[in-house]
Amino acid sequence: MANGVITIVVVIYMLFMLWIGWYSSKRISSNTDFMLAGRRLGPFLMAGTLAATEIGGGSSLGVVQQGMQNHGISAAWYIITMGLAFVILTFLAPKFRAASVKTVPEYFRRRYGKSAGVITAIIMLIPLIGLTEGQFVASATILSTMLGIGYKPAIVIVAVIVTAYSVMGGLWSVTMTDFVQVFMIVIGMILAIPFALRTAGGWSNVVANVPPETFDMFKGYSPMAVVSLTVMYVATFTVGQEAVSRYYAARDGKAARQGSILAALINFIYAFVPAILGIITLALINMGTFSADEFASVGARYALPVLAVRTMPALICGLLFAGIISATMSSSDSDLLGAGSIFANDIYRAVLKPKADNKEVMRVTQITMVCVSLISMCAALFNPASLIAILTFAFTLRAAGTFFPYVLGHYWTGGSLAGTIASVISGSVVVVYLEKIAKEGMPFYKAFSQPIIPGLVVGLIFFLIFSKIMPPKNASLELTPEED
Repeated sequence: MANGVITIVVVIYMLFMLWIGWYSSKRISSNTDFMLAGRRLGPFLMAGTLAATEIGGGSSLGVVQQGMQNHGISAAWYIITMGLAFVILTFLAPKFRAASVKTVPEYFRRRYGKSAGVITAIIMLIPLIGLTEGQFVASATILSTMLGIGYKPAIVIVAVIVTAYSVMGGLWSVTMTDFVQVFMIVIGMILAIPFALRTAGGWSNVVANVPPETFDMFKGYSPMAVVSLTVMYVATFTVGQEAVSRYYAARDGKAARQGSILAALINFIYAFVPAILGIITLALINMGTFSADEFASVGARYALPVLAVRTMPALICGLLFAGIISATMSSSDSDLLGAGSIFANDIYRAVLKPKADNKEVMRVTQITMVCVSLISMCAALFNPASLIAILTFAFTLRAAGTFFPYVLGHYWTGGSLAGTIASVISGSVVVVYLEKIAKEGMPFYKAFSQPIIPGLVVGLIFFLIFSKIMPPKNASLELTPEED
């Protein structure tokens, strides 16, 4: 009976996501509506969609796992640092919005030249395929684990639902579903705490059954690791289409700034919830209430579903499961839209068919989203590990060389095409070296907790040097005009 109730709740939730996609499609009348929700997002919708995009499977299941295994309360830093990144981005948000572009590669094209736009489009498109595939895997694994269905059918269900509502309504449907999803996961996780505590016999019992260092905020993350993680998030949120498009879609610069602050607050509030659930799970294992064998079939990453099934009523458990699934779905829909937008706007229209009108570009965006979904679904079904590793590595790679040309391009008139290309190449080479080539005994091996940091530094140096050596023909912050 309990499993039936949980299944019904999850099915109703997914049907609701499809309805939102259909409803949002009624608000689409132009390419700007589809890609950027008509640039009409207020601070609350901004906050919901920003937070939901970044609070994915790693920010829910992964933090519970870290809290249970070896990080304790310090697992919260994984999410707190996202909030810190959003705070930092409040200072840049009005500039992002004022640029009035649809994608990051479009900014590079109109600021530095066509070749810069094409290079950044390729660099940013590839990781979005890998990120979509990764979120499909996470969503499907959760769905199959929670509802007792096969992994492959779960992959197909997730891919079809996410693609359907994303293609129907573009950023309008992604924003509306994100707004629902972020509250589903936050409220669902918060509701889980009192039920878990009741099973453990109260907070005092939890404290008595875990090591004292469990409550050390730097047990799992050193101060330097916190700084490194924050820097990585700032860099990837700034140039990642799935995140920065929200700033482009804001009603104005003020809404962009306010939305970023509210998204930070959501992260700060939510951060400790999965960490605490992980600590409670550890206490229950140490008390003998749970057996480590219970996680053997699904892995420690899925400790939260096991905890929920054992401690919560079916209806509440169903809401939590829907929230956990939504956490990964809210990331995959943004990745899909980002991939479609970049291909249609910055490869198809900018290179393949410059005369394409807005409706044609919107159709190409939708077709690309379907194609990316199919590629990601096939990758998830057949699990080619080497391909997954390459694509997810590109997530870090994309930010190293593009961050400073993008940010400084809003403030410094001296940035040039030569400087941008030099930054992209040098920053990428450093990240590849540290991540894939450097071995023990080689220079800088494991010198940095995040390879993106030296990549950013080197990219900045090359950007400044080559921009000075080969300055722009027209030193200006103005972007070349382009049809909306």
